[in-house]
Amino acid sequence: MAASVDTTLRRPSMAERRPSMAERRPSMNTRRPSVIPHLAGIEDPVFPSTPEDCDVLICGTGLVESILSAALSWAGTNVLHVDSNPYYGDTTATMTIEQIKAWCHNVNLNTPGFHGFAKALMYIPRPAKLNSRDYSIDLTPRLLFAKSDLLSLMVKSRVYRYLEFQSISNFHTFENDTFGKMSSSKEEIFTDQSLSLATKRSLMKLMKFVFEYDSEGNKQLMAEFGPTPFLKFVNDKYKLSDAQVNELCFTLGLAPTPDISTLAALARIRRYLISFNVYGSFPALYSKFGGPGELSQGFCRSAAVAGATYKLDSPIKSYDPSTQKVTFRDGTKVNVAEKVVCSASQAPEGAKNVPERKHQVNRLITIVERSCKEWFNEGESASVVVFPPKSLDSMNNYPVQVIIMGAGSGCCPAGQCIWYLSTIEKDQRGRKDLESALKKMEDSILRESEDGGFDVDLTEDDVIVRPDGSLSVINSVKLGKSFKEFAPKEKLTYLFKLMFTQFTSIDPLDSHTGAPSTTSFDDNGKNSIPGPDQGILYSQMPSTEISYDGVLAEVRALYTKIVGSDDDFFDVDFEDDDENSSPSGPPAGGVGAAAGLQDESAIIDEDGEEFKDEMDFEL
Repeated sequence: MAASVDTTLRRPSMAERRPSMAERRPSMNTRRPSVIPHLAGIEDPVFPSTPEDCDVLICGTGLVESILSAALSWAGTNVLHVDSNPYYGDTTATMTIEQIKAWCHNVNLNTPGFHGFAKALMYIPRPAKLNSRDYSIDLTPRLLFAKSDLLSLMVKSRVYRYLEFQSISNFHTFENDTFGKMSSSKEEIFTDQSLSLATKRSLMKLMKFVFEYDSEGNKQLMAEFGPTPFLKFVNDKYKLSDAQVNELCFTLGLAPTPDISTLAALARIRRYLISFNVYGSFPALYSKFGGPGELSQGFCRSAAVAGATYKLDSPIKSYDPSTQKVTFRDGTKVNVAEKVVCSASQAPEGAKNVPERKHQVNRLITIVERSCKEWFNEGESASVVVFPPKSLDSMNNYPVQVIIMGAGSGCCPAGQCIWYLSTIEKDQRGRKDLESALKKMEDSILRESEDGGFDVDLTEDDVIVRPDGSLSVINSVKLGKSFKEFAPKEKLTYLFKLMFTQFTSIDPLDSHTGAPSTTSFDDNGKNSIPGPDQGILYSQMPSTEISYDGVLAEVRALYTKIVGSDDDFFDVDFEDDDENSSPSGPPAGGVGAAAGLQDESAIIDEDGEEFKDEMDFEL
């Protein structure tokens, strides 16, 4: 109660009150130029001293904080953006091998700024083969769905111009000791010889329902079945096999747990389907040379153009809410007029109201001396592999998700590949699941490698003719045949292994829709334990999600707490000399092109017919 009285006594009267940020916004006649030029020098900012004043101080250059910095800066706010690390990205950083070594050391020492991670184990058997700067390794790997709020924001804000995107079209499921590519488009389902007519009909019915489940006509059905487990719903209503349900739920939907509800699973599957044919015949993209760490730097550049000041290697020591003064560890101080926003990983020493570490994801990152091109579609350098629950020798309770990055991604040298494996299974059980999945991947790539001595010929069942006359390989990776009896003639060479645990306060089932828990934000001492960080707004640790979904929801929540609403969030006319220009990379039409979204292009014929004549069945 005393603290509350003190706060009231310090509040200025209306007559002397400083204008709010909304009131101090520049008018349309005085706003900063809207064209974002290329920036030089932000990679290594050097300032002789910390500025004496700012409106908002943001600590941590993770993706959430970087987007927030750009949004506030373009709205006319004076932002000082710092990071306790000597590099950008914080918990979503993209690192070299040498940076990873130092990172592991700090994690295991429980160094301030690294509390979001634990139990980092690194193994480099052949150091001479690794040139540190040849590698870009993501702490928190992500893929970007073509139809997503974050991609739309990058196009609108022109941040995509700092990045280069490549497509991902191969999503593989491991089941019964085999790998297979999911038949998710209309033509693939029609031509898949392994599916019966009844199964094809059920799949088409379900995929059609995915687009309509939230319509008025399905309100009563979803009220009844929406909260129920998806696996039960789809088995009862559509009579699909376990393998097909796994492909839909865990590969297309990337569900992190078998406990997912019908409503949540349908939203995830639709996310995949509506992302097809937005910019090309693929559902997802990734940024070349690194994931969230690259995106973070893109938004930091945008913020710097709008006037934000950057300073790295500057951990904060304390914040005094009575004077609104922040003290950094080097003794310098800054007066903050509005708010302090801090990454949970960079909280001041002795902080009490940091978001709880309720959930975790175990990660295993490996660099293999193999091109792994058999996993990729033609012209691509990345793919996704999912091990559904109970598919591994360890009898995994949760899926293991894998993002594979080849040399074409710019993250490793030619002839090598990076595998990112993750699971929300905890502790040693989770690490066992990761090792079990790694062994299956090793066996499969040795079996299918171009120099592994195991040749597999494509058959006519593996190839379809597209409407334009071109050929497409359905099973682009011939991993659909069991390798139970396969005895490899060689061993896969590992150049690097890194295993660690990452913590988050975001529930895995909430990470897709992504509104963060507001109780973890401290608003002038409310809902918090008094401490030296009282009055700081904390951002969350990255979620367990392997997509970027939920990131923008958290940024908007923080923006609203600072400004009062998100009505003017990135409300800037970003002009450009060439409105039809597109970001670099292979996607046809480009991310910046005015490509129309065809929501049902994956399952509906252009002429409105739901099924081809030769299918010879009706709904």
